[in-house]
Amino acid sequence: MTNKHLGSSLDSFLVEQGMYEEAQSLAVKEVVAWQLADAMEKRSLSKARLATLLKTSRSQVDRLLDPACDVRLSTLERAATLVGRKLKLELV
Repeated sequence: MTNKHLGSSLDSFLVEQGMYEEAQSLAVKEVVAWQLADAMEKRSLSKARLATLLKTSRSQVDRLLDPACDVRLSTLERAATLVGRKLKLELV
């Protein structure tokens, strides 16, 4: 029994399957959404209140917190500022 993936990394497996970029992108979105939700909780800021401060709808805030949705960087930056955080983006 020979398994060509035995001992390989998840990254190399995802590259082989052509799924690396997609998985990496989703992971980043999940972390950002989690950090924003965590900051909202620490500031006792509801989705409705954040929507009011962002001058948008609550459904837009739901999309902001959903890693499956694409959001504008400017929206993320405004939301981060409202919860006392900064958005840091870098190319590596």
